[in-house]
Amino acid sequence: MGLPALEFSDCYLDSPQFRERLKSHEAELDKTNKFIKELIKDGKALVQALKSLSTAKRKFADSLNDFKFQCIGDAETDDEICIAKSLQEFAAVLQNLEDERTRMIENANDVLILPLERFRKEQISAAKEAKKKYDKETEKYCGVLEKHLSLSAKKKEAHLHEADNQVDNVRQHFYEVSLEYVFKVQEVQERKMFDFVEPLLAFLQGLFTYYHHGYELAKDFNHFKTDLTISIQNTRNRFESTRSEVESLMRKMKENPHEHKSISQHLMEGYLFVLEKRSFVSTWVKYYCTYHREPKRVTMVLFDPKSGGKMGEEESFILKSCTRRKTDSIEKRFCFDVEAMDRPGVITMQALSEEDRRLWMEAMDGREPVYNLNRDSQQPLFAHIQKRKDIFESLSPGIDEQGLYRIAGVNSKVQKLLSLTMDPKTCADVELDSPEWEIKTITSAIKHYLRVLPAPLMTYQYQRSFIKAAKMDNPETRVTEIHTLVHRLPEKNRQMLELLVNHLANVASHHHQNLMTIANLGVVFGPTLLRPQEETVAAIMDIKFQNIVVEILIEHHERIFQQVPNSADGPNNMPSNQSRRRSTESKAPSCSERPLTLFHTPTHSQKGMNTAFVSVIVSTSTTSPSPTSPRSPSWPMFSAPSSPHPVSSASSDSSPVSVSGRKAIALYACKAEHESELSFIAGTVFLNVHASREPGWLEGTLDGRKGLIPENYVEFL
Repeated sequence: MGLPALEFSDCYLDSPQFRERLKSHEAELDKTNKFIKELIKDGKALVQALKSLSTAKRKFADSLNDFKFQCIGDAETDDEICIAKSLQEFAAVLQNLEDERTRMIENANDVLILPLERFRKEQISAAKEAKKKYDKETEKYCGVLEKHLSLSAKKKEAHLHEADNQVDNVRQHFYEVSLEYVFKVQEVQERKMFDFVEPLLAFLQGLFTYYHHGYELAKDFNHFKTDLTISIQNTRNRFESTRSEVESLMRKMKENPHEHKSISQHLMEGYLFVLEKRSFVSTWVKYYCTYHREPKRVTMVLFDPKSGGKMGEEESFILKSCTRRKTDSIEKRFCFDVEAMDRPGVITMQALSEEDRRLWMEAMDGREPVYNLNRDSQQPLFAHIQKRKDIFESLSPGIDEQGLYRIAGVNSKVQKLLSLTMDPKTCADVELDSPEWEIKTITSAIKHYLRVLPAPLMTYQYQRSFIKAAKMDNPETRVTEIHTLVHRLPEKNRQMLELLVNHLANVASHHHQNLMTIANLGVVFGPTLLRPQEETVAAIMDIKFQNIVVEILIEHHERIFQQVPNSADGPNNMPSNQSRRRSTESKAPSCSERPLTLFHTPTHSQKGMNTAFVSVIVSTSTTSPSPTSPRSPSWPMFSAPSSPHPVSSASSDSSPVSVSGRKAIALYACKAEHESELSFIAGTVFLNVHASREPGWLEGTLDGRKGLIPENYVEFL
């Protein structure tokens, strides 16, 4: 089980459970810090002591093998699993190199030691400083609060008002410090997944360069290195989007803390001071109390953050009644009395403020008025699905535009198109093939329309089920479970989803031209089609699994929407004499297609639109033509958002280009699907590149091995 997500709303409750979760993150940071220190020490010994090279390398490898990554959340993506096992792979390589007794690499200090020291100083040290500040503010807030609550109600009103303001200021500052600390802790936990692994990967690459005897081992390692590079970049891309979402949520919490506090209709919890008689003296004891409305059970746990966070034994009782305590009947403020069904006497409790007392009284059905939380009424999702035959023609001219669905249209035009389409009087008159409506305007309107639906297209009811399906270990099981869930959706939702996914499959089939692979489309539509009902840190961490669900829908759209679940999905029997060129020619981009860098387009969330628009846009986009190239290489990757579109030296349907014995450099990465093909990453240099008998492919030499290279993935030097 990974580390639990730290919710910003828990900073306001400051519960014992929250403190325990925070401790687990702190312990993981300490563990990482100690491990990095040990790793740096071992690395320096490796560089400086040639005579102890063998011992130092084995110890270093053992350290890598023993360390295990802890990810936030209850499941890991395939990329995170790849990164998590990378340390064990590195350790195996180092052990193998030690058997060869090769020499010390000269640049280990630059590629390994300095980045790790920088990560430790800039990231982990910053988290430690934030912890010191958080602990200091905790002690200050608790002290001021206790002093404030001990004020007599008989004090002058001006004095009490001034004291209230002072406590509010201290409390607000404590909440801000707490939010910043939680944000920093989770940021470091996420950042180490790539800032920590990349130096190690660079160190291993240096070993392959300087060790002659490691040459054969480097070739064997190259496949895993390619996968790991992609996984690291995917993780980095997800981190950037996730970090911005989490940071945005933190800002919302700072600006409107009361609107984002977690208030449940079934549960009330927080700190209360309970009046107890000990040794014939009445004292106020601080408890963390939880009240469950359904069984009317009150649970109290003795806990004081100032005392190191030690928890006392849990006490509970069934609530009988709750009565507000009049100010003139007790010296303390914010008090109320409760009676229990299973214990005698009256229990006097003191809330932290008048508002806090009101919430407790409301929850316990006391004499204070009850304020019901507003609930948005859920309108029927679809009244009908409109179909128009000219939509596909209007989108066809721009199907090859780079960044389709990534590049946003002009907001004023998008809003105009939406207003015209949503108006029954003008809907039929909208001509989408008119020059007035650019392709990016239409695609932006589709995305905006789906975002502002009262409920996501794939419904809140099944949102968690789709996420759980994406977290399954077996890829085939994922597809089967998602197939079943899609057919559980309401009929109108499923029809609308089918129209949209068929259209996206058509877009993905042109990914060599528009650069919108299945993975890119998953990034665009995952958070929209499967948005959570509540915006939390844990929900943001699940965005990567929302993307995977959309990828599976697109890749397997024919099976999912055209076949009934639980039907026999036998293998596709193909003629034995069919060439592998043909089998790859009709193959849609797979879920493993991961671009190194994605387009970044800001999104804006608005509400209040109905659901008749998407069907107009995608109703006829149900066909997926095959790519135009003779054979589509696996997962093209782009090194920067501005990367040029792969330019072939000859068209796909022309004869091979006439080149012989030249050098070429890879513009993109490619993973081999057959033994005759070469796997490589961007920047790889090939020798003796010349024309191949297969159109669209070249032959070249890499690390002494000859093989096929996609023609439009390289550039001649």
